[in-house]
This record gives sequence, C-alpha cells and structure tokens, in this order.
Amino acid sequence: MPKLRTLLAVVILVAFVVFVEAWFGWRALLSPWREVTPSAILAAALLTLFTYWLRAVRVYDYYRDAMRGRFLVCLRLTLVHNLLNNLLPMRTGELSFPLLMARHFQVPATHSVPVLLWFRLMDLHTLGLFAWLAVGGFVLGWWVALPVAAAWLALLPVARRLAPWLRDALGDPQGGRLRAFAWRAFDALPDSPRAFWRAWGWTFANWLVKLAVFVWVLGLFLEVPSAAAWLAVIAGDLTSVLPVHGVAGAGTYEAGVVAALLPFGVAADAALVAAVNLHLFLLGSAVFGGLLAFALPGGRHGPKED
Repeated sequence: MPKLRTLLAVVILVAFVVFVEAWFGWRALLSPWREVTPSAILAAALLTLFTYWLRAVRVYDYYRDAMRGRFLVCLRLTLVHNLLNNLLPMRTGELSFPLLMARHFQVPATHSVPVLLWFRLMDLHTLGLFAWLAVGGFVLGWWVALPVAAAWLALLPVARRLAPWLRDALGDPQGGRLRAFAWRAFDALPDSPRAFWRAWGWTFANWLVKLAVFVWVLGLFLEVPSAAAWLAVIAGDLTSVLPVHGVAGAGTYEAGVVAALLPFGVAADAALVAAVNLHLFLLGSAVFGGLLAFALPGGRHGPKED
C-alpha cells in the first residue's frame, strides 16, 4: 500500500504538470509574477518565515525543559520538518518530527508522536475557527458568526477537562497498542491551564499570520471577496490531510483552492492560475526555510545559546 500511494502521488504530479502545460502553458501561467514587485515578494517571504518562528516557539515552549537554551536547534528542526512535510507525499514528512526530536533532544517517539498529534488537532481546530468566520461572517453576518465562534473556542477547555475522564474510561493502558497510544495521546496534553492556553495562543498567532499572508499573496493574482480568499487558502492547506495527494501537494492543493473559489463565481481558469502561483510561493518559502536551516546549529549535544 505505501508503494501504491507513492506511485499515485507521482502520477498525480506528472498528470498535473502535463495538464497545466496543455491547458495554459507554464510560461503563460507564471507570467503574472512579472507584475509583482520585489518588495511585495520579500515582505510576504519574511512574514512566512515569521510563521516558522512561531511554530518553533510552540514546540520550544512545550518542551522547555528538554530544549532550554537551544532554541536555534528547535528552529532548525521546525524548518526541516516543514520542508519535508511540504515536499514528501502522503504526510510522510511528519515522520521527521519524532526522528529529529530523538536525535537532537533525546525525546522518544512514544512522547513526541502524541504531542505532534495534539499540535495537529490544535491546528485543525484553529483552521475550523477561521473557516467558520470567513463563511459565517459572509453568509450569515457577524452577529451570528461571532457567537458560534465563541462556542467553538469554548470546546477547548471542555475537551481538556474531559480528557482525564476519557483516558480513564479506556481502561488498562496495557490492553493493546491502540489503547496504549490513546493513553499517551491524552498524557501529551499540557499539564496546566496556563500551558494549555499558551500552546493554543502560539497556534492561533501562527495561523492568523500565515493565512493573512497567503490571502494577500492570492490577492496579487486574483481579485475576490475576502471571505472567498480566506476560505480558498484554508481549503488548500486542508488538502494535506487527504489520503492521496500529489508529490509536494501538486494538483490536490490547487484543487482545494479552486473548489473553494468556484462557489463565489470565480472563473475556473483564473482560479487555477492563482492557485498554482500561490502554491509555488508556499513551496518556495518552505525550500528557502529548509536552506536557512543549514545555517543554524543542529548538533545533538551542541552548546547552549544562552
């Protein structure tokens, strides 16, 4: 099955490249970049790098005891993890996180994998919040969207309070691999309300900046209502959780963006051009961040920075 899924990812990538060349021509599709000023590209790239810093802070804050004084190593880990996550098919890049955590900080996978799962659940919760605000505010008005968003946020403390009860309801953690992993996943939750909300705060800040930057970049190639732009950017990001998608998300990312734009009356051709160029910006930022990681310390037992 893994080989089949990898083959499908390669097939999707090749088919997408061929389709774009036959339908538009890559030269014509990339031509809008000529109208984008270097200052705009630089500003967007720097803000995207800032979101990588926010992600690293979330990890560093959570593992403050294990990482104390080695933030640059944590930042390097985050940049490499992000690069592999964006380039490798089927979310296989996620495997780099437990491997790098074990290599640089001696954190076993039995702890880092549940923590990564917890981070991803926070990411999905935050994306759901922004998606609802974009759609609800546009369709129903803010007087309906904001109370529902507040109720959605209230699920976080409720879920945290229920976590110990749900964990105990699972029974003996020695009762099988799935049950043992579920126990570790519950134990990965922050152990205090303050740590819990700090983790969510870093998550919220990261996604707010990232989505705003990507909405801005999308607007460089396409004029659409702000709700459509926000929903399109979110939809493109959510395609990464699909069971099958192209190498580096090629084809599937664009499909998510286009699918979100079409209900707003955007022409399919214009939507696809904007989606491809937005995706290229995303990949370019990830590659630049990955190259930047080589300039950062990464030794297993390197000296502390403070």
